[in-house]
Amino acid sequence: MNEALLYGIGAAVLVVVLLLVAAIKIVNEYERGVIFRLGRVIGAKGPGLFFIIPLIDKMVKVNLQTITADIPPQDVITKDNVTLRVNAVTYFNVVDPVRAVVAIQNYLVATSQIAQTTLRSILGQVELDDLLIKRDDINTELQQIIDGVTDPWGVKVTLVEVKDVELPETMRRAMGRQAEAERDRRAKVIHAQGELEAASALGEAARTLDQNPGAMQLRLLSTMSEVSAEKNSTLIFPVPVELLRFAQATADLADQNRRSQAPDAPTAAPDDRLPPPGADD
Repeated sequence: MNEALLYGIGAAVLVVVLLLVAAIKIVNEYERGVIFRLGRVIGAKGPGLFFIIPLIDKMVKVNLQTITADIPPQDVITKDNVTLRVNAVTYFNVVDPVRAVVAIQNYLVATSQIAQTTLRSILGQVELDDLLIKRDDINTELQQIIDGVTDPWGVKVTLVEVKDVELPETMRRAMGRQAEAERDRRAKVIHAQGELEAASALGEAARTLDQNPGAMQLRLLSTMSEVSAEKNSTLIFPVPVELLRFAQATADLADQNRRSQAPDAPTAAPDDRLPPPGADD
């Protein structure tokens, strides 16, 4: 009799322990527990320790951490008919645990699939140059579109980044030639601008030296000093321009004096052999 009583008490204690274990729930800080009571949602609980009614309540844990999901490489045809392989990465997290459990069967798979289809759709509407240059704008547009689709599921898409763009080999070679031609064009433009600036500076320097003869002489002496500093067998003495001008002016003055001092040509005398007027009369 006593043994039967002891077995009964032990069984009762075991049942109570099992019920307590089933009733006690612990949820971490980054999780929430969505409670279903007889199939109906009564809300989300957590974090921390709370109790549920065993056999009546059911709890589904939902992770609220940001999830990083890689979008597999997608074959995309751009607006200018270039075939590419593009992959991306999506960052999202659950902001409404109840909707994430009730509104969608598997929000992880659903978010990944909508990201893939949106990526192909958006990149098919842009040209290759825009994809390579305006990537930030494309990322923002992808994030807004995907987030608008996942919002009814209680999922917030915070960021979408296009990672790699694989170009065909022929397109890579064409872009390489284009980049080389662009660099040559820039080099020629920069060289021409440098020549223009140098010509302008030299013209200004020439006008300054022309207005200051003393500066010209100093420049000549400086050039001679630089030439003589080297071990040269020939030394060049430049003739000042002022000396040439003085010699020319002197020659012009001497020529003018000779012309002014030359005697006038003699006037022809009347021929006596000619008869005077009226001699025939």
